[in-house]
Amino acid sequence: MKKILVVDDAAFMRLTIKTMLDKNGFEVVGEAENGRKAIEMYKMLKPDIVTMDITMPDMGGVEALTEIIKFDPKATVLMLSAMGQEGIVKDAVIKGAKGFIIKPFKEEYLLKALSKF
Repeated sequence: MKKILVVDDAAFMRLTIKTMLDKNGFEVVGEAENGRKAIEMYKMLKPDIVTMDITMPDMGGVEALTEIIKFDPKATVLMLSAMGQEGIVKDAVIKGAKGFIIKPFKEEYLLKALSKF
């Protein structure tokens, strides 16, 4: 069972993702509401995969991704982005993200993206 850290500033989105993952055999080991907390939790929990929102207060997803990759170059981070953030997504992939999906997304898109890891 893959251990997942869910990172999104919206509590509703974290709950939605967690529910999708729980019912499909993934273990959500933690949740974070910003990039700074995501880095801290990644170091503590060492999840197999991180779902990372791009736009968050305090520290955004791309900056957090960069720090997580510095800590663990083999980290698997899946970026979640809203429409219109394609340039930011490309930057995230260059910086080490293993993939991305566009919000809003259907459960099957999330599962398909995660099945690659």
